[in-house]
Amino acid sequence: MNTQQQILTKVKSQFQTSHQKRHVGILGGTFNPIHLGHLVIADQVSEQLCLNKILFLPDKIPPHRGVEKQEPINSDDRIEMVKLAIEDNIHFDLDLTDVNRGGVSYTYDTIKLLKQYNPDTEYYFIIGGDMVENLSKWAHIDELVNMVHFVGVCRKGFEKKSKYPILWVNTPELEISSSMIRQHVKKGQSIKYLVPKKVEEYIKDRRLYLD
Repeated sequence: MNTQQQILTKVKSQFQTSHQKRHVGILGGTFNPIHLGHLVIADQVSEQLCLNKILFLPDKIPPHRGVEKQEPINSDDRIEMVKLAIEDNIHFDLDLTDVNRGGVSYTYDTIKLLKQYNPDTEYYFIIGGDMVENLSKWAHIDELVNMVHFVGVCRKGFEKKSKYPILWVNTPELEISSSMIRQHVKKGQSIKYLVPKKVEEYIKDRRLYLD
């Protein structure tokens, strides 16, 4: 039995032995803006791992960006776009733990707080294959892997391997990024079919990403 099969067996066992627990995925990020790639990943992970919910968890200040560098738009706009993007999916929820706490959004602190308030929940933290390669640099990573299940989304050019336990999920590879969308808006190009229609309208109405 390979490592992936062992992890899946462990997860299935947890579902069977802890049927009263909730199994919740977490998709974190700046969501600047949220786009269809985020939604596809969340939907596929939810379905393939049979999760009860997926929480969209906006960052206040991402660790990799540093404390001094703020987001180009405020968190209220990013939160509103997430709300608009997920409002028609009963399996998606918004979680403001990081935004309400303020400061740099370290995953260890976030998971510790979520588990403190929801001891009956098993969490599955979704990351891209590129982030898997850098897990050793994450704060308190050795403690973190015992607190949460990491779900790796396969990415072109990155190997499905890690010294840490990873649940790998295959999803359609959409070449969409928030930075690309911001550039399209700034250049006056269409973002139709890159973001949900209501998010497209919100960006236009609020004149976001024009500067």
